[in-house]
Amino acid sequence: MGVIDKIFGKVKQIKATFTRWRELGGYHALFSPFGTQIYKSELVRACLRPLAEHTSKANPKSSDKYLEYLLTYRPNMYMNGKDFLAKCRNLYEVKNTLFIYIQRDDRGKTVGLYPVPYAQYEAEEYAGGLYIRFTFQSDALRELVVPWEDLAVMRKDYLMRDIGGEDNSALRSTLELINTTNQGIVNAVKSTANLRGLIKNTKSMLDNEDTKKARDQFVKDYLTLENEGGIASLDPTQEFIPIKMEPAITSFAQMKEFRENVYRYFNVNDNIIMSKATEEEMEAFYSSRIEPWLIGLSLELTDKIFSNRQKEFEHYIMFESSRLQYCSMKTKLALVAMVDRGAMTPNEWRATMNYAPIEGGDKPIRRLDTEEVKPGKEEAKEDEK
Repeated sequence: MGVIDKIFGKVKQIKATFTRWRELGGYHALFSPFGTQIYKSELVRACLRPLAEHTSKANPKSSDKYLEYLLTYRPNMYMNGKDFLAKCRNLYEVKNTLFIYIQRDDRGKTVGLYPVPYAQYEAEEYAGGLYIRFTFQSDALRELVVPWEDLAVMRKDYLMRDIGGEDNSALRSTLELINTTNQGIVNAVKSTANLRGLIKNTKSMLDNEDTKKARDQFVKDYLTLENEGGIASLDPTQEFIPIKMEPAITSFAQMKEFRENVYRYFNVNDNIIMSKATEEEMEAFYSSRIEPWLIGLSLELTDKIFSNRQKEFEHYIMFESSRLQYCSMKTKLALVAMVDRGAMTPNEWRATMNYAPIEGGDKPIRRLDTEEVKPGKEEAKEDEK
């Protein structure tokens, strides 16, 4: 049994005639995402890397300690918790629709979570239920059909379709411009890297063979790597006239604007990419790009993994990533004052420093030179005076 059969074996056994699912907007729910190739762009990959890395720092929490352990250490046979979140975020950004297959045992217990690396998907219907048919691009093209109930789904640019988000075709023109610009620079360097010019012979009435022979001899003697001095000599009957090559290339300002278009598309900037962002910039980045995504993943996994009865008893899955992680060291050290006054527990402060919790660190503490102000106490002191 292959690995794919082992993971998807249960759903692969379905033998039925499916009909194509019709969405509310009248769309045929067949989706081939533009953007599979955008991850080959070094600029796109630079934009996605901080999104994936900062997302992967989140800590899973759950009312079910087994699920919390699973999500933290080994969501599936391939990935630890950090890799799982990073791959989920990359698939979400590149394909705009993320599917996570929830693997269950015979008793319905969740035993694995797999981000689905599909080439395309199609929504289908059977016996009143919704199924997703995934096509995987490999040496042997194969398909798998998975019930909607076993898929956690997240979408980006969610507008026209019911099942998934829109594709990344809006980015196509900018990436094509960047690619064309890069090729133009390469060709410009190649075209000006060699000495180019004309050899003028003052001898009269040379035939074509003699002219070609003089040119070839000049190239052999002076336009090779062996001519390390970079100096050529000619006899009085020859004159070399250089041709100046100045190919037009895109200006720095135009190239910067192309990059900024991609930055805006993914909501990042140079400081985020180069890890030079200030505390305020990182807090804004967390609030706009990390926290909303983690909330969406928490809601979707909670809904698909737990039954309605379990959710009534407040079973949940949550991914925590405190914005205090992005504070400067100066700000983190200043938080000690909050610990002294009982506003934070020692372990909450240690978490901001990436320190392990200590025994008894979950209880608030207070400095001995501070005490609770009791009602009427100040008035009593004034009366004594």
